[in-house]
Order: sequence, then structure tokens, then C-alpha cells
Amino acid sequence: MQGLAKLLIAWGPLGLALVAFLDSAGIPLPAGADALLIAIAASKPSLAYAAAGLATGGSVLGFLVLYLLARKGGERYLDKHTATGKGRTLRVWFQRYGLGAVFVPTLSPIPLPTKVFVLCAGALGVRMAPFAGTVLAARTIRYFGLAYLGAQLGKDSHVWLKAHALHIAAAALVLFLGTALALQAAARRDRNAKNAPSSF
Repeated sequence: MQGLAKLLIAWGPLGLALVAFLDSAGIPLPAGADALLIAIAASKPSLAYAAAGLATGGSVLGFLVLYLLARKGGERYLDKHTATGKGRTLRVWFQRYGLGAVFVPTLSPIPLPTKVFVLCAGALGVRMAPFAGTVLAARTIRYFGLAYLGAQLGKDSHVWLKAHALHIAAAALVLFLGTALALQAAARRDRNAKNAPSSF
């Protein structure tokens, strides 16, 4: 795996796209997409946003592979990953917050559980278009933000991220709660609209 990681790093933005794809599909590599993107942006700022675009595309495709596997396997497939412990708790979160539980961890550069939420989206029948739109929006913000950081701060980007880890985590939590409240409000409006008496 170490040899594969070095090869992908040598490929630059194209290697980054493949790393992002494999990582999002549930195949972790020694070289993470975030670190590789920052390294590319720091060493070649002119390639920063092209690399971010390729990473975004690769990541969305990887998530779709995982989503489709879960969709094909259904709830029985999901039960293997969420029967007990942390997986079960995360499944309950998804059932409560829906795609909000997918958006926040795919956006945050601070490591948060993501795989179970993607599996839940597929196995529990979330439509593909909203799912793909959610991960595309989150990864676009994340990767283009990291590309900007790498191009501006260079190798100091990792120091900046570590120094602001608590702020990023707090922002992710606020965003999660805001997204959850917005989704719940939208669901209530839909229910009220369906239950409202017809004027005809």
C-alpha cells in the first residue's frame, strides 16, 4: 500500500483524483486526499484549483459507488455495518437528520464518520440526485478551501488546520445543527401542506 500511495502522489492531480475516489469508496490509503491536495497546492499553486476539481469529481464518484453497493444490498447489507455499537448510533442519527448527516462529515476536514451515513443513504432508499448533490456541494467547499489554503500558506497549512481544529469542529457542529433544523422545518412544512384541506 505504501508503494501505491507513492505512485499516486507522483501522478499529481490525476493521482489525487484516484486517491479521492478510493477513499470515498471506502478503501483508505496511507496518503489521504486532503494531505495530497495541500501538498500539490503548496508545491504548484497554479494547479491548486484543477487538483481540487479532480479531487471533488473523484470523491463524488467514489461515494456513488458505495451508495450503489448499499442500495443493491438493501437493509440486510446495512445491518451488517450498523447492528450494534457506534454503527447503530450513527444509523439512528441518519434516520433523524437525513442528508444533513451526510453533508457535514463530507464537508469537514476534521475526521468524522462518513461511511455509515453513505451506506444508510443507499440502503434506506434516498434518491440518487439529492445524495449526489449533497456530497458534491460538501466536497466542492472542502477541497477548494483546502486548495486555497495550500496555495496561500504552503506547508504551513497543516499547522493552521491543527491550530484551528477546535474552531473547525465547532463550525461543523453549528452547521450540522443548522442543517438538521432546516431539514426538520422543511419536513414539517411538507406534512402540513399534505394535511391542509383542499380549497376545491
